[in-house]
This record gives sequence, C-alpha cells and structure tokens, in this order.
Amino acid sequence: MNRFVSVPRPRLPWSRLALIPFGLLALGAGSSGGVLHVAVDNVRARTGRVHVDLCTQAQFLKDCPTSADAPARIGQTTVTLTGLKPGRYAAQVFYDQNGNGKIDRALFGIPKEGVGFSNDAKIRLAPPKWEEAVFDYDGQEQTIRLKLRYFTGPDAPKQ
Repeated sequence: MNRFVSVPRPRLPWSRLALIPFGLLALGAGSSGGVLHVAVDNVRARTGRVHVDLCTQAQFLKDCPTSADAPARIGQTTVTLTGLKPGRYAAQVFYDQNGNGKIDRALFGIPKEGVGFSNDAKIRLAPPKWEEAVFDYDGQEQTIRLKLRYFTGPDAPKQ
C-alpha cells in the first residue's frame, strides 16, 4: 500500500526564472553603496589617527554610526568612507593625536586636539549648526575638503 500522495509542485515560468540573475545583480549593486573621500588639511603630526564621523541631521554632534579613520600624515590626511547611500550629511572630524579614540578636552571642554566640520564650517564658542556643515551626497564617488582647527598648542589662534 503506497501512502505517498502526489502533490503538484508550483512551476515558475521561464520568463520569470530568466530575470532572477538580473534581479540579484541589481540587489548586489544597490547594496554596495558609494564612496566619500574626506581630505583633512592642517594635520600637525604623524602620530595617531584622523577620525571622521558622517552624520544625518538627527545624529549631528552625537555618536554617528558611519565613521572611518586613517593614519595621520602631516599636512593632509584623506579618510575614505564606503557603502554610503545618497543623502544629506555633515562630517565631523577630529585628530586623535594620542590614539585614545576620543577628543581630549582642556578646561571648559575646549578640544586639545584638532577638530573640523564639512564645508569648513566655523567653530565660534560652540560647534557649527547643521545648516553650516551639511552637504548633499549623490551616491557617486566624491571628495570633500576641510581644515582642522586647534584651540590649544602651536596652531591655536593668537589672542
């Protein structure tokens, strides 16, 4: 006595099957994201790392999940971020000269290490506003430039 029951299997039309590889290619191309190079000028030493956080408006001046760093090079260091989606972003950058993973601060919270923002937004007694640092990223390879500013040490503004 045979207890197997024959159940018809669903059949995928060939026209749909032929499109599957192209759909997978499109998914793969969309998931890789774009590349942004951040050229950071005024790096004053070759110790430590230059760190870049890329932020949306809601994340600006907070912990941003998109970040990268590169070994410091005197003068200019370029940090590359990959896998980015098109959108409006602001970059917040610091030079982690001693390699401790954070911005060291002096009295009253003044940064001891170099800091900077996209659009070379100015820092006047407080960090810049979102509107001063925001830029549009279209998903294509792009380079932005900014200059580190120091508030203590040899590159600090003279009073």
